Amino acid sequence: MMSLTINHTVLDRFLRYVQIDTQSDPASTTFPSTEKQKNLSRLLVEELKAMGIADAHLDEHGYVYATLPANTDKQVPTICFCSHVDTSPDCSGEGVKPLVHKDYDGGILTLPDDPAVQLNPEDHPELKHKIGHDIVTASGTTLLGADNKAGVAEIMDAVHFFTQNPEVKHGAVRILFTPDEEIGRGVDHVDMEKLNADFGYTVDGERLGSLEDETFSADAVAVNITGVSIHPGFAKGKLESALKIAADLVAALPKDRLSPETTEGKEGFVHPVSISGGAESAQVQFIIRDFEDEKLAAHEAELKGYLDQVMQHYPHSKAEFVVKEQYRNMKQMIQKRPEIVDYAGEAMRRAGLEPQKRSIRGGTDGSRLSFMGLPCPNIFAGEYAFHSKEEWSSVQDMEAAVRTIVEIVRLWEERS
Repeated sequence: MMSLTINHTVLDRFLRYVQIDTQSDPASTTFPSTEKQKNLSRLLVEELKAMGIADAHLDEHGYVYATLPANTDKQVPTICFCSHVDTSPDCSGEGVKPLVHKDYDGGILTLPDDPAVQLNPEDHPELKHKIGHDIVTASGTTLLGADNKAGVAEIMDAVHFFTQNPEVKHGAVRILFTPDEEIGRGVDHVDMEKLNADFGYTVDGERLGSLEDETFSADAVAVNITGVSIHPGFAKGKLESALKIAADLVAALPKDRLSPETTEGKEGFVHPVSISGGAESAQVQFIIRDFEDEKLAAHEAELKGYLDQVMQHYPHSKAEFVVKEQYRNMKQMIQKRPEIVDYAGEAMRRAGLEPQKRSIRGGTDGSRLSFMGLPCPNIFAGEYAFHSKEEWSSVQDMEAAVRTIVEIVRLWEERS
């Protein structure tokens, strides 16, 4: 096996990318939800073309497609690597000032623009394993954007390696950068015929060496309530406030189970995410999660039972219970091609890592891509404490992710 030396560009790329505001917006009706996401996507196209990736382009929906052509005579499956350019609406991504804390000593990192924001190893246990690493943070007033610009930078660095080392044999590699992943719309308009890949890997995981082939199955539930509204001065015996019905429903949920704050591992949950409205009408939005579709349906039936109980106290009001499928556990599709995960694990070992098979208590673009015909497990990107001002990444972890991507590509060529 050829020994590889990679002259990494991942840090320089990452520091550039995080300074471009790409926050997505769940309230938007456009696609992508924010035009500013395309600012990073355009830069990525320019950089890919500068590397010699001739077909790199940005389409009207904000997707970046590109192909690293095969340089082998073997018939090798076409692999796709995918990351998303948008950052979470949960925390500002405007004016990100990335800081590199070289040779981390294991202490508390205080961020200069808001000294109240600190990275304490007691709160971030992964930091205890990063002594001697170069840690990247924001400055204290924004998120960093490692989710998922670390993955974007890692894919770009891997492509750069192959373009600079043509003697390393590989099959065709497709690159896909998506918008709006953070708001659940990341693959709504992916052109699967254009992508034309056999399988893929999202690069959007956390811990060094993590390899995730299983996600939640996910539904959304909207409870639409129509109450009886009347002037409050004349309301006795007549008013049935839709807002109070909504509050009663949320209050009826279990306090010691079935919620995000009381579950872990393979346990699912029912989670109210918003209440809106007034006396006449109101809506409660829920997300329902579990790793098994049957349990997902059971959680929805239990929630419907609580609603029915509440509505007994409001005989003149009505409630509509609307279930919308969001995504399904990608393991259902990935397990049909176990070598996809096996090769990723072997690639990590080649990169000097011990793979850690994990389940995601959430979803990725790969969840839906897997059901669109592209089996797509998730590999680590070295992004930690995402969606917060305490978000951080390790340069060494990012470089390890690049090595893993390179080894995955090499393995598929060797075994074909």
